Formats: sequence, structure tokens, C-alpha cells
Amino acid sequence: MYKKLAITLSITSVLFASGCNKEVSYSKDVKPILTASCVECHDGKGEGSEESGLILLTYEDLMQGTNYGQVVVPGNGVSSTFYRLIAHETDRKLHMPPHHKEAGTSRLMAPLSDKEIETVKTWIDEGAKNN
Repeated sequence: MYKKLAITLSITSVLFASGCNKEVSYSKDVKPILTASCVECHDGKGEGSEESGLILLTYEDLMQGTNYGQVVVPGNGVSSTFYRLIAHETDRKLHMPPHHKEAGTSRLMAPLSDKEIETVKTWIDEGAKNN
């Protein structure tokens, strides 16, 4: 009986350690969020790009950052300005995407879902890879 339990626990441990936690992919997980909620204003011509210099068409654009510097700190989501803006951990006027009248923009959009925000944070925490 104890031998069966030990074998079952060993197999379970191996399964959990060997891939149950899938790495977040920029192209499959993060890019679709940016395309749906950010690119409209950060396409190089939109209001967001004009104000900040942040373009979100490609991985390289995101990693280049804004006129003010880098917005993604690979391996550290909470220190990344990009994460802090979408997670609403900044001044209310800077929340992204703009979704309330204090945003000072004519275009209001829905905020990202908690799942989308967590996906971006996890991707950054995992090293913000171009995968």
C-alpha cells in the first residue's frame, strides 16, 4: 500500500516538474494582447506613440521603450514601467489603456483583464523573451 502511494507521489512530482507550468510566449500570448488593446494608439502614428515615443508593433519596438527610456526590465515585472501602467500602479492619468475621463485622451478603451495583466507580468518575470 505504502509502495503504491510512494510511486504515485513520485509520478505526480515528475509531472508537475516537467512542464505543467508552460512558459509565456511573446508571439502567442503577449503580442495578441498588445494588438487588441495597445497598437491602435501605439502604432508609430497614434496619439500614444506621438506623446511617449512608445511603439508596440514588434518585440523590438516594445523593448526599445519610450522617449524617456526602457519600459520593460526583463526578469522584473514590478520594476517594469509597462507592467505598472497596465496594472494601474501609477498615477491615474497614466493608466493604460486609457479607460476613464482623467486619462486626458479622446479615445477610451477597456482596461486589460486581470488575466491579461498577469500574462504580461509573467512574461516579463520569465525574462521578456522574444519567443
